[in-house]
Amino acid sequence: MNPYKDFKERFKLLASKHRHLVVNTLSNIFTMRLIGNKTHGDLAEIGIAEFINQFMYDFKSIHVGKDLFRAKEHEEDIVIINEVTKSEFPVSLKAYGDGPLQLSTDSDQKMFPYLEKQGKNITSKKKMAEIFASSAFSEFNNINVMPLIYNEKKKQCNIMIFDHEKTIKQTARILYIGNGESFGGKKTGKSRMHPIFMFLDDKNNYICEVRYGGASANALQRGLWTHTRNAISFFDSLTNGWIDYSHNHTLVKLFSLALNSTEEGHKEANIILQKDIDRLKKL
Repeated sequence: MNPYKDFKERFKLLASKHRHLVVNTLSNIFTMRLIGNKTHGDLAEIGIAEFINQFMYDFKSIHVGKDLFRAKEHEEDIVIINEVTKSEFPVSLKAYGDGPLQLSTDSDQKMFPYLEKQGKNITSKKKMAEIFASSAFSEFNNINVMPLIYNEKKKQCNIMIFDHEKTIKQTARILYIGNGESFGGKKTGKSRMHPIFMFLDDKNNYICEVRYGGASANALQRGLWTHTRNAISFFDSLTNGWIDYSHNHTLVKLFSLALNSTEEGHKEANIILQKDIDRLKKL
């Protein structure tokens, strides 16, 4: 079995049997939005890495986020190691609102230029197979993205994994859509400055898209993207659906105190926190 697929199944099993552990950690992570709109994304990396180390037996995780100024082979934030099989794999953690979701930055800018050469309305199954087997799409099935999706108004979150295998099997059409053009009676984006290639199933339902990746494109205008609401049938929820979360204001106070206390105080606090985690494991 694919190492990441095995991990996802184990995580899903843990979430079904000990839901309180996932709810507690995700509530704490999304509480970090009270500190800053982007703070929760960075702290999610160390929070999920520690969640794996504390609660997922047979697995350990290493946070590699900013190591080597992100000069890494993959777009990983953490590396997960299966201590039974000794296999290890990188995972990119993303904390996004319920909507557009970037699956890959396509940093080598290979996908869009390759698709441009294939045509603007691709429907041939043979051509589709060639595209997914091409070197330009070589990373398509190896993108280990673990998105933490949240809806702040409803105070709900979900760990939703995009199903690349299902996408490959069910993509029936790849359609070029230029700047300002519409599809299915809907505009593709009022402020879209660059064209996209949209992947559709046999009923013309949206699956994902490859955005233009030229020199003038920024991070939001390039790479492989999908949409958590528009492509819901192509996601698998590791949390078995939406989780209601609440803000932990005590945690915000803890951070403010920690930033003004000494390392000795931090060591004492760590002992207390570990005892609390051990208590959670027994619930």
